[in-house]
Amino acid sequence: MFGSTKESEDSKKNTSAATGTGALNALVSGTSVEGTLQCDSDFRIDGTIKGKLRCKAKVIIGPSGVVDGEIHCQNAVVEGRFKGKMTVTELLNIRETAEVEGEISTNKLLVQSGAHFNVSCRMEAVSSNGVLSSEKSKTAADDKKASEKVA
Repeated sequence: MFGSTKESEDSKKNTSAATGTGALNALVSGTSVEGTLQCDSDFRIDGTIKGKLRCKAKVIIGPSGVVDGEIHCQNAVVEGRFKGKMTVTELLNIRETAEVEGEISTNKLLVQSGAHFNVSCRMEAVSSNGVLSSEKSKTAADDKKASEKVA
């Protein structure tokens, strides 16, 4: 009676957010995967992945999550352990419980106090196919030079 309309509206919003484009894939603690994974929606890792992950959305490595390999994604949050090469087209958020080693390419970076962050990091806009904007311009410049030599 009192406020019931608001509650039902909120529950409808939450239901719609959990379905459709807001879908979440999850690898639970105690599960291990080796190989190449691809996904279109958010992916949460609380288990272990050894290999490559290509995600068109957000990747979350939970506190118990371990990834040894390569990740290409739009956004990422790391709370667990990552070792390898990570390419993030937008924001990479490293939480205080994270342990990160390897090579990082990202547009924006947030590292919280307490995180272990031992990487070589390249801060540049990255396209959705994982190519750095400087590499695109370098390739275009090389193509221009080659065409000038021919002419």
